[in-house]
Amino acid sequence: MSWRSVLTAALLIVLGIVLGVALVSHFEGVSVTYADSQVQLGSSRSKIKVNPALKALNDGFNAISTEVTPTVVYIEVTSTASSEGEDRGWFFHFGPEFRLPRNQPEKGAGSGVILTPDGYILTNRHVVDNADKDGIEVTLWDNRRFRDARVVGTDRFTDLAVIKINASELPVPRLGNSDDVEVGHIVFAFGNPLGLTSTMTEGIVSALGRQIRIIDDQGTGYGIENFIQTDAAVNPGNSGGALVDIEGEVIGINTAIATTNSRYQGYSFAIPINIAKKVASDIIRYGKVRRGYIGVRIESVDARIAKAVGFAKPHGVFVREVNAGGAGDEAGVQSGDIILAVNGREVNTANELQMLIGTHSPGDVVKLKIYREQKTIEKEVTLKARSDEEEEEATPTSGPANKKETKPEETAGPATVKVERIGVVVKNIDEKTRKEYGVDHGVVVESVEAGSEAQLRGVSPRDVILSVGNQKVESAGQFEGIIKDMKAGDAALFRIKGTDTRAKYIALEIRK
Repeated sequence: MSWRSVLTAALLIVLGIVLGVALVSHFEGVSVTYADSQVQLGSSRSKIKVNPALKALNDGFNAISTEVTPTVVYIEVTSTASSEGEDRGWFFHFGPEFRLPRNQPEKGAGSGVILTPDGYILTNRHVVDNADKDGIEVTLWDNRRFRDARVVGTDRFTDLAVIKINASELPVPRLGNSDDVEVGHIVFAFGNPLGLTSTMTEGIVSALGRQIRIIDDQGTGYGIENFIQTDAAVNPGNSGGALVDIEGEVIGINTAIATTNSRYQGYSFAIPINIAKKVASDIIRYGKVRRGYIGVRIESVDARIAKAVGFAKPHGVFVREVNAGGAGDEAGVQSGDIILAVNGREVNTANELQMLIGTHSPGDVVKLKIYREQKTIEKEVTLKARSDEEEEEATPTSGPANKKETKPEETAGPATVKVERIGVVVKNIDEKTRKEYGVDHGVVVESVEAGSEAQLRGVSPRDVILSVGNQKVESAGQFEGIIKDMKAGDAALFRIKGTDTRAKYIALEIRK
């Protein structure tokens, strides 16, 4: 190789090095220097101008997290009882989540909200239910642990519980007013999902007044369900945690989710804080809940009932039965009444009425606005404790003691008729049944056709039909005539006595 070739090659190598260094040094954000020089990474451009509204939203969310997170605790429960319960379809309690095999000590996790600086904590009943003695451990946001937590009291009709730890000067949240919550409001769920402590998620209120039939698993009718539905992400372990509004106030206690796989799929349910405040206060003061009752069996007014009473659209709560000797009975509430409002607040569902009454104690007086026989009246009811109703239910009534027993008048027509338009076979009442049910008129339901209007609405064999609308029923033939004279699509209130001898109303729609 000639010296010219060597020189040319050397020059090309030097030129390549110079060009390479020049190019690299001109890449934005990267400065390459030697030994003692600083390495610069990323852009050196100035920050973008943040939209003030977005900045305010960011700061607002952070302020809520800063205030609420320290007030929500992690609860770990040890239990030797099986946590497996009945299948509830799509609706599930979502904490604690047990993972160890059955018949061995099991560990579960949930959440709780600190109520007082000295250690009273609100959570769900199903979080601490079946906990072993000394089996509840509470961990605070700052990682302090309390292994001496004890259950103060529980309430199975709201699925709430209060536990206590020996502490002082604990942070407590502000409790809001769940009556002010509206669909579309932004909310935040705080808790400990899937073992991830101190978690905050965000969503909106997607519905109010939800009844998902998950609390009253024994069908007593005393369960209070008026859930706030949200789409804030919650999962096993969130149970008992706080649902919070944009002002940082607790408006609910997260309790259940709608799901097909026991994980979050978009819908969660929280107990309104107004219910929780009443329950927690009673448990702390008395060790149990002292709840007032009207003493009635109710249902929401549907299209059939509305049509039967002449409403243009369904509204109010229909009184099917009144417990003898109960608060409602003493105040003059009657079967067939429609409750329109409680203390001036309109009610349109049975669970909404239960929720409003459930925030009161025995001895409290509530004012009911009632629709009766095309008139609106008011009744003041002094609420009673449920024990009065339980004693009454244990002793079936036998009708008014001073009522004169009369023999049925001889009536023309068949003794038994099939009334296809509502799907029943009825027969004339005999003297034995009159005495048993404490009535002097009516017809006895002999059978009910499967899938008929009567069967779907709750009419049963051995029920006694006393009246249809304002017409007293005296015989099977007369009853058949009453139904025959009604037009298809008409609805009427049927006054009925069941085998428990208590009068109730059922709305039936007449078919072709």
